[in-house]
Amino acid sequence: MADARLEMYRELTEAAGVPGQERDVREVMRKYLQPLGQVETDNLGSIVAVKRGTSDRPRIMVVGHMDEIGFMVKYITEDGFIKFQTLGGWSEQVMLAQRVVIKTRKGDVIGVVGSKPPHILDQDERKKVVDKKDMFIDIGAKDRKEAEEFGVRPGDPIVPLTTFTPMKNEKLLLAKAWDNRAGCAVAIQVLEELQGVNHPNTVYAGGTVQEEVGLRGAQTSSALVEPDIGFAVDVGIAGDMPGVKPEQAQAKIGKGPVITLYDASMVPHVGLRDFVIEVAEKENIPYQFDALAGGGTDAGRIHQWSRGVPSLYLGIATRYIHSHVGILHRDDLDNAARLLAAVIRRLDAKTVDAIKNS
Repeated sequence: MADARLEMYRELTEAAGVPGQERDVREVMRKYLQPLGQVETDNLGSIVAVKRGTSDRPRIMVVGHMDEIGFMVKYITEDGFIKFQTLGGWSEQVMLAQRVVIKTRKGDVIGVVGSKPPHILDQDERKKVVDKKDMFIDIGAKDRKEAEEFGVRPGDPIVPLTTFTPMKNEKLLLAKAWDNRAGCAVAIQVLEELQGVNHPNTVYAGGTVQEEVGLRGAQTSSALVEPDIGFAVDVGIAGDMPGVKPEQAQAKIGKGPVITLYDASMVPHVGLRDFVIEVAEKENIPYQFDALAGGGTDAGRIHQWSRGVPSLYLGIATRYIHSHVGILHRDDLDNAARLLAAVIRRLDAKTVDAIKNS
């Protein structure tokens, strides 16, 4: 790797962490957070580092979620094939013939998602997308007993097998699990930006668990932090590809972090949104807008904590989310961290009160 930050991206994205089993990702987060602040965790496994400024309040929460969409071993057939439960939102169109790794107590077991070959399907079947309930994972076991000898058992997590790869244009980074190791990376980078910097607040930055199955870690980690302002950093849908209309997705990779105006889990706080825009323009940091009819982020839970927390979802435009591979632009990660750090430097108690009352 050319630099330490690329190595951090590699470690974050290649770590396995399906909802409820984020331990490996959490240890990567811990490695990078410990030099930056006091590390704390909640009882579900979300992790934050605390960087104290000149005042305990306001408390600023910046999180990405550590979990990625994946699968879980449901049962093993008599013939040694794996039937699985999806974890998070999968489209059947991106699942077949993809390599996966089952994380067992005896080590990694490689497999491939399979189904009946098209040669033996009738004409009507060939026109249909294979339902995930008809898929299976082939691990090369001759029967159930051999699969069990490999170490496979029900409940084992299954993740896509994808190697972190800078593309020919080295600003473009290809990896699994950008949703949402991108947000985790930005949380770390925000703390790096704030090292040696005075700020009139206390910052809690890190990663949450179980976002893909209901924003659960955001709720428990909000109880840990008791935030006054919340930022969820997550991927956004990149619209700069064939077949996507501007009204479907406006964001483009490399054009700056995405200020999300609406999603299914939250309407962002207008005062906080406008404050972030103002700071971006003062600091000459590029930004974009988008709105999502479906889906939600951790901000959907953070903003409902206690009496309410002004919150914003800041997106990183990413191609091919919720598949085995995503592509994003490195500058968007850097600019998101720069923007959040610049916002945090200005969030004193008076400013936060003004935002709440706007």
